[in-house]
Amino acid sequence: MSELNALLEPGMLVSHPDRPDWGLGQVQSNIGGRITVNFREEGKVVIDGRNITLLPVFETE
Repeated sequence: MSELNALLEPGMLVSHPDRPDWGLGQVQSNIGGRITVNFREEGKVVIDGRNITLLPVFETE
């Protein structure tokens, strides 16, 4: 898991670097490198943190 993914906690907003069409997502859990995110346009997705580094979003428009 990337160092950035290790910092993700429930409630944080993220975006998927390869799927901008999913919109913003809210982290639901981060356990053992498996990150569950509820994306606005895609719904609940489990991300393998070893393969994808999610991008934290600190400001929304």
